[in-house]
Parts: sequence; structure tokens; C-alpha cells
Amino acid sequence: MSLSAILSEAYYFFRNHLGQLAVLTMPLLLLQVGIQAWLGHELAIADATDPQFGAPHFIAVMVLLVIFSILIAALTLFLQLRSDGHELSSGAVLKASLPFVPPLLLAAVFSGMAIVAPVMLFAAFGPFWIIGLSISFYLFARLAYVNFMVVVEHITPLEAIKSSFVFSGPIAFRTMVLLLLYIPLSLVGGTLAQAAQLVGLTLQILVETLFAFIGLFVNVALYRLYMVQRQQQAG
Repeated sequence: MSLSAILSEAYYFFRNHLGQLAVLTMPLLLLQVGIQAWLGHELAIADATDPQFGAPHFIAVMVLLVIFSILIAALTLFLQLRSDGHELSSGAVLKASLPFVPPLLLAAVFSGMAIVAPVMLFAAFGPFWIIGLSISFYLFARLAYVNFMVVVEHITPLEAIKSSFVFSGPIAFRTMVLLLLYIPLSLVGGTLAQAAQLVGLTLQILVETLFAFIGLFVNVALYRLYMVQRQQQAG
């Protein structure tokens, strides 16, 4: 299936289930953005020469990771259920997503370390950091299906990382194109959030939450590509 067809199907799915997606994900996104705003404020007021970060900051980061894992698990379950013709309430989907939080957390740690490693390694060589960034982005694309595999295929984080790398080989380019959609969304969202900051923190958080929700369209498109590729491999 062509990339344009993938995007079209993802768009219609996102549009047709906009209300359900909002009810399911917006509270989590609002909480996530709020915590991020607090951490950003704490970082801004910290002493640059001797920053002090204590238990509240560590707890906030851990809560962010848990919220993100619940969000991904719930979104993936919703996509799977609706694609299979089933329908559950948002509460039922959230409840069913909780058992996937521990493996998703482990998957995030392992895959995150693999993705960040090239950037950190090449950053030590000055201008060669761009090479590390390119490698990291490529690895990001190859590991983009780890979360789907943990939730849909019920495999362990390490198995999902290995499987995603093999699985994504034939669709690496299309995956990278979809991931690049985050760039214009981030630029527009960041610009509007800065403008909203002049009005007040509440409006800034609402704007950032809205664009985080819009960004879920990329996850929907990736899931569609994942399902199409699985069907082709099964056939």
C-alpha cells in the first residue's frame, strides 16, 4: 500500500473517531503537559552553575514515563479493537492497558538507550554529531513498532526490539517519512505555545495539549502501516 493511502486511511480513522480518541487520551495528555511545564519551570529557575534536583523532580519524571506508557498502551488497544470491529468504553480500554505499563516502560528504556547512544557518542567529535543524529533517527524508525508489538503481539520488550528491527526493514523509508511529520507539528505547536504563554500558563498548557493530541495522528498512521505490513508478511 502506498504512503498516500496509509495517510488517507489514518486521516479518516482519526476523523471518524475524534471524539472517542479525545475522551481516551486528552486527560492523560493534559496531565503529561502539565508535569512537563512544571519541570520546565524548575529547570528555568535552577542555578546553572549548581542545579539542584531532588526527589520531587525524579518522581515527576517517573510519573511522566508511566503516563506515556498508559497513553501508548490505551491508544494501541483502541486502534486494535476498532480495527477488529470491537468497541469498548474508554474506561475499559484504560483498565485493559494497565498490565502493559511495566513491559512498555522496559521497552522505552532499552530502545531509548539504543536510539540516543549514537548522538551521545558522535557528540564527542564536534561537528560529527550530525552523523550520530542521522543514525539515531534511523534507529528510531527501525524501532518505531516496539510498542505496538508489546501490546498487540504480547511479546517481551527485548523480543519486541529485535522483531521491530527486522520487521521495519522493508518499510524503513515510509516509517521515516511518517516520523518526519512530527517536525512541522512541533514547530507550529511550539510557536503557538510561546504566543499563548504571553496570555498565561493555562492557555499555554491547553495549546500544547491540543497539539500533542493532533500529534497522535502520526501514531495512527504508523499503526496502519504496521498492520498493512503484518498482513503482507502473513500472506
